[in-house]
Amino acid sequence: MLNLNGITVRLGGRTILDRATAALPPYGRVGLIGRNGAGKSTLMKVMIGSLEADDGSLEMPKGTRIGYIAQEAPAGDSTPFDTVLAADTERAALMIESEQEGLDPDRMAEVHERLIAIDAYTAPARASRILVGLGFDEEMQGRPLDSFSGGWKMRVALASLLFSQPDLLLLDEPSNHLDLEATLWLENFLKGYPAMMVVISHERDLLNNVVDHILHLENGQVTLYAGGYDSFERQRAERAAQLAAAKAAQDAQRAKLQDYIARNSARASTAKQAQSRAKALARMQPVQAMVDDPTLSFDFPSPDELKPPLVTLDLASVGYSAGNPVLERLNLRIDPDDRIALLGRNGNGKTTLARLLAAQLTPMDGAMQSSGKMRVGYFTQYQVEELDGDDTPLEHMTRQMKGATPGAVRAQLGRFGFSGAKATTKVGKLSGGERARLALALITRDAPHMLILDEPTNHLDVDAREALVQALNEYEGTVVLVSHDRHMLELTADRLVLVDGGTATEFSGTIEDYTDFILGKGPAKEKVSKADRKEDKKAAAAAREAQAKLKREVSDAEADLAKLEVVLSAIDRAMFDPASAANEYKNLTMGELSQRRGKIVAAQEAAEARWVAASEALEKV
Repeated sequence: MLNLNGITVRLGGRTILDRATAALPPYGRVGLIGRNGAGKSTLMKVMIGSLEADDGSLEMPKGTRIGYIAQEAPAGDSTPFDTVLAADTERAALMIESEQEGLDPDRMAEVHERLIAIDAYTAPARASRILVGLGFDEEMQGRPLDSFSGGWKMRVALASLLFSQPDLLLLDEPSNHLDLEATLWLENFLKGYPAMMVVISHERDLLNNVVDHILHLENGQVTLYAGGYDSFERQRAERAAQLAAAKAAQDAQRAKLQDYIARNSARASTAKQAQSRAKALARMQPVQAMVDDPTLSFDFPSPDELKPPLVTLDLASVGYSAGNPVLERLNLRIDPDDRIALLGRNGNGKTTLARLLAAQLTPMDGAMQSSGKMRVGYFTQYQVEELDGDDTPLEHMTRQMKGATPGAVRAQLGRFGFSGAKATTKVGKLSGGERARLALALITRDAPHMLILDEPTNHLDVDAREALVQALNEYEGTVVLVSHDRHMLELTADRLVLVDGGTATEFSGTIEDYTDFILGKGPAKEKVSKADRKEDKKAAAAAREAQAKLKREVSDAEADLAKLEVVLSAIDRAMFDPASAANEYKNLTMGELSQRRGKIVAAQEAAEARWVAASEALEKV
């Protein structure tokens, strides 16, 4: 059991957590979610004790062993295997003690009994299995830590944490440094974890398949929902509808009270009743409806049409040093309507292939042909990290769009949510997700024919990822995607290319088939025929087009409902308080107002019917 009792944290004069209260269930698997900057990592730091709350308390059973990945990655001459084994400090201390000469026989017996009790002698095999699952083969497990990149060192830190098996496992975005294959392994491992865990994650599949509760952090407060992420979304949508209905009812009641007070305050016979209603109005706590973030936006400009193919590789080889290709025998054709996901473990050459397609590398052998008019937008995490923190989005975009009018520059920024003050905010003050959006805005400034996105979701929360998926499905160019986000791959890719064994080949199954293949539940698929692939592409393109059309219908119906609600409110005000009526309605009779109101209500019912039909159709698609 883990209880949050009114946790309040203020940082830099800003309240991050505001009386956050929740009772997490024993042995619960809790997904901690919220928008970027909501305070998830702050709350987790309170849980591990590295940050003291300004108010409130945290309760957990005495002696609970808490496990959390440190910010600094392990380093030095130690190997990944030795580092992971050393993470179980009790085992390490007992092993050293058991090898001491002259140890008291009774103590020696106690040590060996304890070693057996904690499965110390099977620990090396367990450590190796965890490392293999996270992508370390036997040779890599024996190399010095300093020979690895920062991302691989963080994998060692994760392996050490999982091996130590704490009573409360705390994970903050554990899949950020993992490829799809390692993410699948981690998800499978966490399903069988024997103790309580709290996981900060934006991976919809992990939140659906691993956790049994969602702790949602918003406006400094937390709400606990039972079930995985899909269940949370349903419950939250129902709550939003209830709040909207409650707010509408309260607004109507408030309007009636205000109308009564305005009409009766001056009359001696009704002044007391008017005062009573005024007090009731003052006591009324406003119901806050849930609002969406208007800055959450992705809108890729669509390019002009080019004849297929865009790119053709014919027995091409590519690498970084002469005579040492990373990939060979590449035969690949990419057309204007392709949506391709590159699959394969990190280090197999996915980024190398992406750089070849982006013309950052040239073939060592074989042939590569591409359309001379083709424009490519290539996104990597390095672009996010290299943004100048002292410049604003407007300054970045102005430099990139030389010769463009200020209006065109701001229009491109507006496509990605950087309008108004956001366009002139220093990049150093933007969140990771906002910086990723800016990088995407920069690479798409000239409406590229091909988007190559290498792990675009690392800094994006769940809502932002969903917005990116929708934008990619509405984009009319070609997409080549490298991502460990299974949900994104399933919804955007209609071709899978497996980069493995020094080459790249078509994988004819689905992402689910590939998942089964990685986890050893199914065979690798045979190469798909060109005819079948063409039919699959047509079907996928038709589905995307239908989805985009239905989304527009839902959006149009929502906009109509909002406009009609404004008109209806204005008519109601004119009917109940003529003195405050808008000019359009001041001279109308009660009969004319009633007639107009009837037409608006009928239009509302028609718009609502359109919204329901389009929403249901969209859900089926």
